Amino acid sequence: MRKDYRLPLALLSLRLSVFLVMLMWNLDKFFNPSHTAAIFEKFYFISGLSHNIFYGIGLIQLIILLGFVTGWQKKFTYLLVLIFHSVSTFSTFKQYFDPFNNLLLFAAWPMLAACFSLYLLRNFDTLLSVDARSLTKSEV
Repeated sequence: MRKDYRLPLALLSLRLSVFLVMLMWNLDKFFNPSHTAAIFEKFYFISGLSHNIFYGIGLIQLIILLGFVTGWQKKFTYLLVLIFHSVSTFSTFKQYFDPFNNLLLFAAWPMLAACFSLYLLRNFDTLLSVDARSLTKSEV
């Protein structure tokens, strides 16, 4: 494999895997809005929202995720995915004090690092990206 494909390939694998996880969380809003309501109540302290609100949130989030996975408007879509996952990760902070009963939550940290890395290296994430372009020396 050529050296100049290694970084774009690694970034593509991160983008696809982050998308897969975020997509499943997104689809949960459509297929199980009661579960989403329970999450909003427990972790975000927001209760009483209708299923239609979750459908709307899910639709907006899905559009952003499709932009993210296609590499469209990376400055914005990658940042929004990073923010989504940051809020999700930090809202469960209390559960980290009981680690052995919440082991799965620790998987959020490497994914948060992946989201951060993708945002930081977004100009190098060119493989299968609609916004792929050559970098100038000042961007490297």
